Amino acid sequence: MDQVLYVLAIMGCNDDSMQCQQARVEPVHYTSIAACQEAMSGALERSTDLAYPVISATCQRKGNLTADAQPQRARHGG
Repeated sequence: MDQVLYVLAIMGCNDDSMQCQQARVEPVHYTSIAACQEAMSGALERSTDLAYPVISATCQRKGNLTADAQPQRARHGG
């Protein structure tokens, strides 16, 4: 049986977070959704260089299948 891996996708969103697009994917692969979620705040802190009003993060199964996780969002000035 194949092991499930997760990646942490950083999303750039408009002010109301209704329109988001993937801005980057962190290079680390996680073996559990919990480990991926634990890494979200650090990934968001590293992503303040993105030119979006709202930056969010989501854990995704490798292969672009979204995992059951609530996205975490951070606002930054730009």
